[in-house]
Amino acid sequence: MFYMVEKKNILTYEGLRKLEEEIHDLKVNKRKEVAQKIKEAREQGDLSENAEYDAAKDEQREIEARIEEIDKILRNAEVVLEDEVDVNVINIGCKVRLYDLQYNEELEYKIVGSTEANSIKGKISNESPLGMALIGRHPGDIVDVETQTGTIQYKILEIQKSN
Repeated sequence: MFYMVEKKNILTYEGLRKLEEEIHDLKVNKRKEVAQKIKEAREQGDLSENAEYDAAKDEQREIEARIEEIDKILRNAEVVLEDEVDVNVINIGCKVRLYDLQYNEELEYKIVGSTEANSIKGKISNESPLGMALIGRHPGDIVDVETQTGTIQYKILEIQKSN
């Protein structure tokens, strides 16, 4: 027999809290809202040509799919305690200040698990090319990161606890 082992979802405590809040909102508020929309649409009569009913049923499917997705993430969650982050070595849960040697600019990123990654908010995944290059490295190290446009070099300036 072959069993698929589900990948651990590495989360910071903040990421865990946000998912728990979202699933609570979906189960407590959004389910009630969509049930009310379905009830109101049903009361309009003929469901075969009822756009509001179809839209509400679609929304219900999306809510249930998101609940299932979050449940799956939480079932396989491994929480990184950011208070225990070692500031001498880069790992998930820390903030890193880097110097881009090509563009002569400082950058700051928080290293998170892939579930929480959001480059716009400066959160990069430990599985991204930059994240993988940084994990296990130390202040003062220079890392090479392979990108589609070539190799970029960064100097690690500082590692901080993220809270």
